[in-house]
Amino acid sequence: MEYIFLLFAFLCGLTVKMTGIPPMVGYLAAGFILNALGFTASDQLQQIASLGITIMLFTIGLKLNVKDLSRREVWAGSVSHTLIWVGVVTGVLYGVAAFMGSVTGAIDFQSAALIAFALSFSSTVCVVKILEEAGEGKTRHGRLAIGVLVMQDVFAVVFMVAATGKLPSVWALALLLVFPALPLLNKMLNKSGHGELLPLTGFILALGAYQLFELVSIKGDLGALLIGMLLAKHSKATELSKSLLAFKDLFLIGFFLSIGLTALPDVPMLTMALIVCLLLPFKAFLFFALMTGLQLRARTSYLTSLVLSNFSEFGLIVGSLAVSLGLLSDKWLVVLALSVSLSFVITSLLYRNSHSRYIRIKDKITRFERKKRLPEDIYPSIDEAHFMVIGMGRVGMGAFQSLSKLVNSRVVGMDADRVKIRRLKAKGLNVICGDGEDIDLWDNLDISNAQLILLALPSIEDAINITGQLKHAGFDGKVAAIARYEDEVNALLENGVDKVFNFFTEAGLGFAEESLAYVHANQDVVVPAK
Repeated sequence: MEYIFLLFAFLCGLTVKMTGIPPMVGYLAAGFILNALGFTASDQLQQIASLGITIMLFTIGLKLNVKDLSRREVWAGSVSHTLIWVGVVTGVLYGVAAFMGSVTGAIDFQSAALIAFALSFSSTVCVVKILEEAGEGKTRHGRLAIGVLVMQDVFAVVFMVAATGKLPSVWALALLLVFPALPLLNKMLNKSGHGELLPLTGFILALGAYQLFELVSIKGDLGALLIGMLLAKHSKATELSKSLLAFKDLFLIGFFLSIGLTALPDVPMLTMALIVCLLLPFKAFLFFALMTGLQLRARTSYLTSLVLSNFSEFGLIVGSLAVSLGLLSDKWLVVLALSVSLSFVITSLLYRNSHSRYIRIKDKITRFERKKRLPEDIYPSIDEAHFMVIGMGRVGMGAFQSLSKLVNSRVVGMDADRVKIRRLKAKGLNVICGDGEDIDLWDNLDISNAQLILLALPSIEDAINITGQLKHAGFDGKVAAIARYEDEVNALLENGVDKVFNFFTEAGLGFAEESLAYVHANQDVVVPAK
């Protein structure tokens, strides 16, 4: 039966994707359709969903810099948002219940506060999925959003401990042994190679950490996140994360299905869920106000607040716990599930055009910026470089090194990953940290002498967006990009890219040319065997 569920979810996801809507919306719709047909979530589907969340948190940890959590904008923004949100929304829900009791049912002040707290979380699944699809997990706003999510996860764990009175076992102190065991874990990761053993090693580490934390009465998902964070500095962390990507996406389909299969709502529940979703603009505005107040740039605050303007699966966990303890009516769990689902759809659709929308509203929201800049938000300079490579992955690094050898003009590389840029700078390379989709960056960067910009990015959407930003900033040089598939070549050319290189075709051509050059250079010493 689970196979039929996944197949139906796939068909729904494919259908909505053909209309330009993220497939995640289709997965949610599949859950509600199956629910209306009388199906319920099975234990096996719940296990698939739980596995997806565990692997997702592990991969988040692999990409997370612990220093990000200590930044003032992360911890102060998270704490302030939760406190203000709970205070305001508690009053709103209590007031709405007083005037619309026939729809909401009677709720006391404690229940209103619990619902407000459950709605204060943003969805880790939804946010990470959106950022990954946009290739923005390591951008300034991407790292900030993930930092806020981690802080909210900590709040959820603290609440669950306080609500149940269930303290961690005394054996929880034994978890500290993971630190002396870290060299052994690193060695195991080194020995796993690059084939099928690598993702299997990831599964063992994530699920092993999950079970260890559960054994000592600590939420297992937290263990998966922490073990990922401890391995984040390993040289194979990025490769491990990519090897788990397909598995994680498959298992997360089960999560989205389980949301829709939670319960079948009636009209009053759906009405209340729609009323709750009217709070999403306030959630986004509050994040924006706090972030700009903490001296972040308007664009960073805008994108962070937009991607965090949803409700979370943790809200369902908190709501379920409150229902089990008799603190909340069970129908509110259905309302929360509906609200979470609708918020996923809203955020997914709104974030798709967030960069182009920012260009239109830039003048209005930059007025809220503080004059003083944080060190991370000071724009770099490129010292009149004639060539620029955006995206310093394996392809971008190869292009950067080749250009540096072939031309005398100055070449500069750019990437949104601050850790990677710091590492490359330590090697003496001329690189800067920047988000190519940031129109403010191009407005403050002197690219008047640039003749060619190479976009070595895995996502053609990113390449198209950056090309548009460059044209908007008045760049009159040439733009080149890479594509992995033939249909991507035409899409890039139609959106202003001057030259597109098919990644696999060009790799084969380069391999042949290099090999032929080697043969010609050694013809005087190579004697064919007779």
